[in-house]
Amino acid sequence: MPDAKPDTSGVVLPPPFIYAGGFALGYVLHQLYPIVLFGTAAAGARRLVGWGLVAVWVALSGSAVFLFRRAGTSPIPIKPTTALVVHGPYRFTRNPMYIGLAALYVGITLLVNTLWPLGFLPVVLVVVQRRVIAREEAYLKRTFGEDYRAYKARG
Repeated sequence: MPDAKPDTSGVVLPPPFIYAGGFALGYVLHQLYPIVLFGTAAAGARRLVGWGLVAVWVALSGSAVFLFRRAGTSPIPIKPTTALVVHGPYRFTRNPMYIGLAALYVGITLLVNTLWPLGFLPVVLVVVQRRVIAREEAYLKRTFGEDYRAYKARG
């Protein structure tokens, strides 16, 4: 009997690892060739915005995970999806967890006050779009059909 194709999106690397990898590369470069974003005069504002972005990540990711758990499905893209979540932050974006991870990335960049990770952020976003979001969306379209198409058409 042939092996059945697994019921997943086909995402290989969990998105947090993609964001962490980009940030880590930037941080290593900062250790070798430090370039700060802001001088000491802006330290208070930099920290305030940095922690604010970390709070955005907590709010978006926390609410998304809560909604996934409540719907009885996994928020982990390498696992099967059994329900379509379309409320909470999903009313405004199909990808609140990835927006949250981007906010965390920029927030930590501000907190450590280094320019280098920002240079890798566009690469991270392209990789997430092509290797994660595109696969997830194709999977959701196959799995939920017209319900997903209608959700996607909402904007």
